Amino acid sequence: MPINNKSHFASKSLAQWLSYLETIHLTEIDLGLTRISHVAKRLNIDFSFAQVITVAGTNGKGTTCAFIENALLGDKKTVAVYSSPHIEKFNERLRINNIDVDSQSLINAFEQIEQHRGDISLTYYEYTTLAAFLVLMERKPAFIILEVGLGGRLDATNLIDADIAVITTIDLDHQAYLGDNRESIGFEKAGIMRADQTVVIGDTDCPKSVLVHANNLKAVVSLRGDDFAIEQHKKAASPSLWRWTFGEYQINDLNKPFIPQDNVATALTVLALLNDCSFVFNTKSVNALINQTKVAGRTELITKKSLNSRVLLDVGHNPQAARYLVEYLKSQKYDKLYAVTGMLKDKDIANTFGPLTALVDKWYLGSLSMPRGASAKELAEKLLLNEDSANCFDNITEAFRMANKNSTATDLILVFGSFYTVAEVRRLLL
Repeated sequence: MPINNKSHFASKSLAQWLSYLETIHLTEIDLGLTRISHVAKRLNIDFSFAQVITVAGTNGKGTTCAFIENALLGDKKTVAVYSSPHIEKFNERLRINNIDVDSQSLINAFEQIEQHRGDISLTYYEYTTLAAFLVLMERKPAFIILEVGLGGRLDATNLIDADIAVITTIDLDHQAYLGDNRESIGFEKAGIMRADQTVVIGDTDCPKSVLVHANNLKAVVSLRGDDFAIEQHKKAASPSLWRWTFGEYQINDLNKPFIPQDNVATALTVLALLNDCSFVFNTKSVNALINQTKVAGRTELITKKSLNSRVLLDVGHNPQAARYLVEYLKSQKYDKLYAVTGMLKDKDIANTFGPLTALVDKWYLGSLSMPRGASAKELAEKLLLNEDSANCFDNITEAFRMANKNSTATDLILVFGSFYTVAEVRRLLL
């Protein structure tokens, strides 16, 4: 179906459309596939032209998608990635052949959805997901990688039957929507699976709920630890080198990646299982891909002459992500660690801060100015600091500028806690 029909909505800019979409549904998050399925049927959504990979997980989705994307692009395939949220501009949510979608294509898609949805109310995320689907139907890439927004079973991306389902990790996050334990959360993420489907699971301690659901569907599962594995180099001279094994594949002497090593292993397993993918599995080609794959806001290290110290940006916003950050920081050299953070109030703030408290020398807490944003005072309370002893600021920009002012060249500033937090600082720096 073409997506360039004109109507009285055509005069809206992308910013105006996005502002409008924020007003047409009562709640920001309203999980379920009923509404979006009705509209998708009217729009004749169909991805039969592509191989589809759907990636769910508590952490690691974006980096896993990026690694697979880079491999397919290197293999001269056409590939699209749909992800959320964005860091700097909305167009980042859909990239085709590593180029962000243009605003006019999104506007045309929004216009078509508005013409077909009738009186069906869609959330911002459902509406924008359908828009991405319409653009993809027009462009027809050979491979489509869908990053699940929240959970899996009831996420808008689960409208599509994928050829390969991927679950990166499972841990506590979004408990109000997914359940308060790993078994419940695992069940929700396992909802992206289909009968007889190829499934890759990167979690080293996979909940039983996931494996039971896969078994009931007779899915063909490749499980971390059982079917594919990571082994660190045993030689003291090169402890950062590692090996990935999966069936007949054994790739040695792999470099330390810029993204989590676990996600590289999961992505490599997906590539090995893809049809029509001729990626060469040897140390040279995998290392080239490892060296190439960097993702904005994921352990992104920035050095600039205008800064007093190095800055590490990471969108980590839950306890599992914080534990990974601790291990990463232990590999870095610095004198003092200054943490700049702002978080959403519905996150597990105390347990996200917890793993980092032993490493952080000074905290710079900024309020996030949005309905779900926590105030700096609320963050200080979670850190068990009183308002006088904590460094509290009205916004992230002020918090970062003070951290930079107080730091020296041998220190490190960690900016983490939310996509919104990283986005604000990243705009200042880049």
